[in-house]
Amino acid sequence: MEILLQQLINGLVQGSIYALVALGYTMVYGIMGLINFAHGEVVMIGTLVTISVAGLLLKLGLPVALAGGAGLLAAVAVCMALGWGLERIAYRPLRNAPRLTPLITAIGMSIVLQNVAMLVWGRNYLTFPAIAPKAQFEFAGASFTAVQVMIVLVSALTMAGLLVLIYRTRLGMAMRATSQNPQVASLMGVNVNRVIAAAFVIGSALGAVAGVMVGSYYEIAHYQMGFMLGLKAFTAAVLGGIGNLAGAMAGGVLLGIIEALGAGYIGDLTGGFLGSHYQDIFAFIVLIGVLMFRPSGLFGEKTGDRA
Repeated sequence: MEILLQQLINGLVQGSIYALVALGYTMVYGIMGLINFAHGEVVMIGTLVTISVAGLLLKLGLPVALAGGAGLLAAVAVCMALGWGLERIAYRPLRNAPRLTPLITAIGMSIVLQNVAMLVWGRNYLTFPAIAPKAQFEFAGASFTAVQVMIVLVSALTMAGLLVLIYRTRLGMAMRATSQNPQVASLMGVNVNRVIAAAFVIGSALGAVAGVMVGSYYEIAHYQMGFMLGLKAFTAAVLGGIGNLAGAMAGGVLLGIIEALGAGYIGDLTGGFLGSHYQDIFAFIVLIGVLMFRPSGLFGEKTGDRA
């Protein structure tokens, strides 16, 4: 029972990160029908910007809380600008192109961002600054840290705030109208270009927050870290039903728990052969299973028919 609880805690923490990143995928897809495969690299850049800013401020003697907050704000600002630039420069000119064209462009932008990060921050792994408390707690035989608690709480509050934005504001109403039918929304006075740009900007801001969480949790970062994280978050979005915000959240948490339980229990059954070093396998087994038996995801797809 203690092992099960420990794996559930680990899976909930990891799944909270997947859910935040998956929301960036599902927002863009819900409005444009585009899979932004460069989103994982946006998360990576958010992590590296935090390392640079928070690390510098800590060296200058600023308190940890101020340095961490400044690092987070800098990451959010940079990622929001990056998301706007990606939409404006790379995707908007291809909005009416065949669907394969923007998909290839997204993969190309992912490679470009990886190489830019490599040039700026180097090839070596970087240590994430200690901006979160190191306290550890125990419950029913399972242990968890203050960082893990922070990740779950911040993810929950961020996702709740996003739902309020989408369902209780004029911008959210414009986003939902655009996702249903951009031509009709435009005729009703909605500035479709601004709405799509806002989806990229908001999704990138969520990615920046997720990047800080990843750095705090693993305490290291690398210019290639966004690739696998992005694939897993995309898997989470597909699992929940890409285009469905609640589905992306649930899919992320569920994927994290599946990974944790798979690495723990299946690893034991196979004598460690499929242990934590092979936990990525379970995410892609889930993806294959969903695509085979329920392509629309567990919660279905909430995107309207486009004229």
